[in-house]
Amino acid sequence: MKLSQRLALRYIRTKFKLLTAISKKKAAEKAFELFCTPQSRNKKKIPRIFEEAEKLHFEIEGNTVRGWRFNHPAEKKVLIVHGYESSVINFDRYIKPLIKKGYEVLAFDAPAHGRSSGKKITAPLYKSTIQKINKLYGPVQSYMAHSFGGLAVSLALEDISHTSDYKLVLIAPATETTTAIDTFFAFLQIDSSVKPEFEKVIIKRGGVSPEWYSIKRTMKHIRAKVRWFHDEDDDTTPLADVLKVQAENHPNIEFVITKGLGHRRIYRDNKVTKSIVEFL
Repeated sequence: MKLSQRLALRYIRTKFKLLTAISKKKAAEKAFELFCTPQSRNKKKIPRIFEEAEKLHFEIEGNTVRGWRFNHPAEKKVLIVHGYESSVINFDRYIKPLIKKGYEVLAFDAPAHGRSSGKKITAPLYKSTIQKINKLYGPVQSYMAHSFGGLAVSLALEDISHTSDYKLVLIAPATETTTAIDTFFAFLQIDSSVKPEFEKVIIKRGGVSPEWYSIKRTMKHIRAKVRWFHDEDDDTTPLADVLKVQAENHPNIEFVITKGLGHRRIYRDNKVTKSIVEFL
């Protein structure tokens, strides 16, 4: 971590200590705002293959969502869904192999990410974005999603009519929102007494508790064939949450547990890439 980042972190931690002393409710509201605000945006140069794609865009909740479409029209479609503070341009290695498999490939940056507009992202907004993509450019029969995108697409598939012929690839998905919240509080050293108020903010905004935003819960309603990749050394979306889903023995889910790839290298790994493309 750079000196400037350490200083900024120290400032934020001090700010939350002061806020908590004044009002736990205000501290919770500020914490939720920060929780939903990406601190970096992937604006690196677009890979050449994206320059060759058809450019698409649509509006949702005041945000302009920008994306790309490859190999249109094709009989079957796949949607690539990226994670928090990421962009679909990071998944360029998948485009050509999927096209060779006969897919029309759809790839969009979520609100507040990449080339899309906006400053904040929530699970309900990401879910709605995926559902709108399916409505505008679908029907999409196959999905591949990384990290926070994995949670969002799982929430979306609960409400998208689908059959056991659909396919879903989850790569190091954010399995439990409660875990993400615990990690967020620990990193910023926010007093645990703020957490009940933080949960109230989530319920007020979305109508449900943080426990509802759970892939473990959604898997009870997803009929698609699932191949789930996760690494033992993932320090962002811990394997412990995944093992709880695995213990339920869903017949439509195949788990692939890797070692030494962590949270981001996993989707860049050649063996993982090949396995994903073969599955789809």
